[in-house]
Amino acid sequence: MTGGSVHFDPGDTCRAFLTTLREAPYTTGTLSGVAVAVKDNISTIGIPTTCGSKILSGYVPPYDAHVVSRLKEEGAAIVGKTNMDEFGMGTTTENSAFGPTLNPLDHERVPGGSSGGSAAAVASGMVRMALGTDTGGSIRCPSAFCGIVGLKPTYGRVSRYGLIAYANSLEQIGPMAASVSDVSLLMGVIAGYDARDSTSRDAPYCHTPDMEIRGLKIGVPEEFFGEGVDPRVATRVWDAISLLEQLGAEVISCRMPSMAYALAAYYVTCTSEASSNLARFDGVRYGPAADTKKTWHEAFQERRKEGFGKEVRRRIMLGTFALSSGYYGKYYAKAQAAREDVRRDFARLFREVDVLAGPTMPTIAFRLGEKSDPLSMYLSDILTVPANLAGVPAISVPCGKVDGMPVGLQIMGQHMEDERVVDVAYAYEQGGNQ
Repeated sequence: MTGGSVHFDPGDTCRAFLTTLREAPYTTGTLSGVAVAVKDNISTIGIPTTCGSKILSGYVPPYDAHVVSRLKEEGAAIVGKTNMDEFGMGTTTENSAFGPTLNPLDHERVPGGSSGGSAAAVASGMVRMALGTDTGGSIRCPSAFCGIVGLKPTYGRVSRYGLIAYANSLEQIGPMAASVSDVSLLMGVIAGYDARDSTSRDAPYCHTPDMEIRGLKIGVPEEFFGEGVDPRVATRVWDAISLLEQLGAEVISCRMPSMAYALAAYYVTCTSEASSNLARFDGVRYGPAADTKKTWHEAFQERRKEGFGKEVRRRIMLGTFALSSGYYGKYYAKAQAAREDVRRDFARLFREVDVLAGPTMPTIAFRLGEKSDPLSMYLSDILTVPANLAGVPAISVPCGKVDGMPVGLQIMGQHMEDERVVDVAYAYEQGGNQ
């Protein structure tokens, strides 16, 4: 196929996109002519990039993120930027300054977040593939809620250059698509070393999914089926794990005690990093210009109050408090100790098993407005944050429905073994279709 342009007029009834390109150019390559959507916190030269926030309204990046350059080099057509929770802070995509995205399967429900726009764009068939980002489950949650496949790669395997991150030590760009094969194909394009990201690892991804899993040891932590997990969701996931066992895998029950502190460690860490990362949005370096007739502190406060939404302001204040003098040791230092416990738990378990399995989310997609209490929203991340704290790869693949809404099976693997979690997801996907 030679180069050209893709005409893109999607009729976006679920409000997945913030920006679309009616004519999206493409060239030759692995993804020649494939329409790909990009989450709105990934820089795209010449295309507005807002992170779902008023404070970046009208911002047009002067350069492409590394992953966007890789997509273009392989011929993909970038057809638009997708909606998201503001700066990635949310589990529903309701926290966008530009309004919520709707779940394509039920417009009364959320698509999950924060990469809800990307998930909805794929699930509704508007695009074949999309890029999302995952800080505490932001690829896997919307993938589970919308019934698609989403991979959070090993930390460092995909360059974060050009990503407007809010929590650098946790966040990772990853592929989303309707099938495991397409997720693997997109991962092969975006993975690889980039000197502009100091955390980048020289580990290209060149893999074709293989459903042979005979002899594979699958650990199932009891904590992934604990309090708060809908029994109907648990049943679907156990059915999926049983199918993997029928395909030749060995299922082993295990424990992950650090799960008790993982969510607290995650939220102290991510809010602390948000407090530092988002300081640059001050009306001077980024965002609408500050009123120079006022004192710097007055102008700074006014611009950020107008530009940031409620959830972003809440997390900045929580993080600033955790880092403040007299409280650093009480909160941040303890969170890092708990994070190390999570890493050790993963390392211990991976000496006994090859992958870990459990539900992606404790429930099916919420109804719009259902999670108005921030704490109950945070609790829904309990099953996805451990992989981010440890930096290991994790994938969500659809494994049945409850009340007509999809349920996600989560597979987590060892560092740099993204290929293995892809293979297990592929085995389930293909085994379930036989």
